[in-house]
Amino acid sequence: MHILVSNDDGVMAPGIVALARAMVPLGKVTVVAPSDNQSAAGHRKTMHKPLRVNRVKFPVEGVTAYSTSGSPSDSVALALLGFIAEPIDLVVSGINRGPNQGQDLTYSGTVSAAFEAVIWRKPAVAFSLCDHSEDAEYDAAAEIARQVVALKLYENLPPLTLLNVNVPALPLDEIRGFKITRQGLRQYNDELVERLDPSGRPYYWIGGGAPTGDVTEEGTDLWATDQGYVSITPIDLDMTSYAVIKDLEARGIAELKIAL
Repeated sequence: MHILVSNDDGVMAPGIVALARAMVPLGKVTVVAPSDNQSAAGHRKTMHKPLRVNRVKFPVEGVTAYSTSGSPSDSVALALLGFIAEPIDLVVSGINRGPNQGQDLTYSGTVSAAFEAVIWRKPAVAFSLCDHSEDAEYDAAAEIARQVVALKLYENLPPLTLLNVNVPALPLDEIRGFKITRQGLRQYNDELVERLDPSGRPYYWIGGGAPTGDVTEEGTDLWATDQGYVSITPIDLDMTSYAVIKDLEARGIAELKIAL
């Protein structure tokens, strides 16, 4: 099996090194990832400037690695569109420093790398560690990633569906097991911070505290990791609200004439 590894924390981030190392026993591993941190880049695609790619010396034996000047989704697209000549069987993204749960998925570059993979009909799994700290330990999350991939849970998923995996910040022997979950509800605590530059002109930071969320609703990703479980959430890129379709149809919207 040929496994492509990407992320949004940068090609030399400890999480991607740990993930690539965990994949080596399972097949050939190639890394293509942004040259620097692209956290919260979302599903950004570079269309109006060239992308640069450089081979880098990666600290895992047997792994070929490249850095790109683009986003996580750019990195995966480059690989799948032909920069990597050998066919790729699976894309794994991460291990992200910090969780990607609830509505985080709309921001996450790590999950967007997996989004890009399933758009090109490749199975994909995104991995995140529920620890924002600079000294986060990735060994347990890497072993969980190896186990999830070895179980081949990514096989036979519907089109445009990926797996989003969040690992609690616990030693391996304290993780209680796996839970198949749905997205929870995030609470963002952002604040707009206004400052002045040396010329007296205002500029802005989006600051505030870290996101929180409802960890009491059983069955969600937030609940699972709070309880010490690995959450595995299948994510479908079909974002249609089918219930609202029925409501709008019942209101006769489709029969209305366009006002002139």
